[in-house]
Amino acid sequence: MDDIQKLLSKVKSVEKGEKLDLSSGEDLSVAIMNLISIEEHLFFSSQKTGNGKYIDLLDQVREMRKKLLQKIIKNPEGEEWCISKHLLAGCMRIMEVGTKSLTKGDKKDAEEYFQMAYSLYELFWGINLKLLNKADLEKVTPENDDSKTTHNFMGKLGEVLKKAIDCCRE
Repeated sequence: MDDIQKLLSKVKSVEKGEKLDLSSGEDLSVAIMNLISIEEHLFFSSQKTGNGKYIDLLDQVREMRKKLLQKIIKNPEGEEWCISKHLLAGCMRIMEVGTKSLTKGDKKDAEEYFQMAYSLYELFWGINLKLLNKADLEKVTPENDDSKTTHNFMGKLGEVLKKAIDCCRE
């Protein structure tokens, strides 16, 4: 509980005065998700066709994605860069699985996938707004969790981010 209180204190210090405006950052993060997806498709196209032009395009898209990711990920420590990239990639893929479930008429599964995707997205912002430290992240792993702690931690992080972030400012 102390850790959650520390997290809430961090957010309050960020929140003082005005809410955070992440509208451009959120747009950029979704664009980055799509660039990661394009990289994946270019890789698979290169392998399926044997055509090297896809690898050349992949390299160009990757450079663009790296440049844009630098605009969000400031002074990464440890493996925050890779964690952030994989959180966005995981979020995008799980959203796509949710969308396919929805298309099949399985709304319950779709909602579960969408919640998982959004939890990854919230974790991405928690890390990149420096709301989480190493100790916080260790608590999120299943190995040292009783299954309720992770859900509660992620839920609490989501509540905190909703209070701190205003994504609809222009």
